[in-house]
Amino acid sequence: MTDISQAKIAILATDGFEQSELMEPLRQLRAAGARVSVVSLKSGSIKGWDKKDWGQPVDVDQTLAETQVDDFDALVLPGGQINPDILRADETAVSFVRDFFNSGKVVAAICHAPWLLIEAGVIKGRKVTSYNSIRTDVQNAGGVWEDSAVVTDQGLITSRNPSDLDAFCAKIIEEVKEGRHNRRAA
Repeated sequence: MTDISQAKIAILATDGFEQSELMEPLRQLRAAGARVSVVSLKSGSIKGWDKKDWGQPVDVDQTLAETQVDDFDALVLPGGQINPDILRADETAVSFVRDFFNSGKVVAAICHAPWLLIEAGVIKGRKVTSYNSIRTDVQNAGGVWEDSAVVTDQGLITSRNPSDLDAFCAKIIEEVKEGRHNRRAA
């Protein structure tokens, strides 16, 4: 068991993250007592996407180049279309997601963020969900897709969209409290 107040959680994002999908986990995880860091490809701040236009900027706590998997207990991947598409084209980001998954720690992805799981090669044979428009991508990568608010497979947590954020955040807190999972990469 891990005391959530002792947990360190990374949120990996870049410009174009879905505003609510970063801000709400950040808020709920911090309110639960976790130490949460926004990690990005660049220092300074990153700008969200809020429904139909650019949203608010969020300060970056550390760059991906400064970040080690061992520094964190869980990884959160917010969606939106732009953010995960940029990140999945960056080999450092993809390697970080793969290494985090292979460490057996909690990995949580919402909306289009499962694109990163696909690119990292860790979705095959896992029960997952995603934004409906990437369902075929998930299935083609070997993911076992289901239409549920939150799907968990041995510490891999996925959700569909912003309306699932409360269930998504609650499941992250629950899984982190349970500690490491003994899962193997697909």
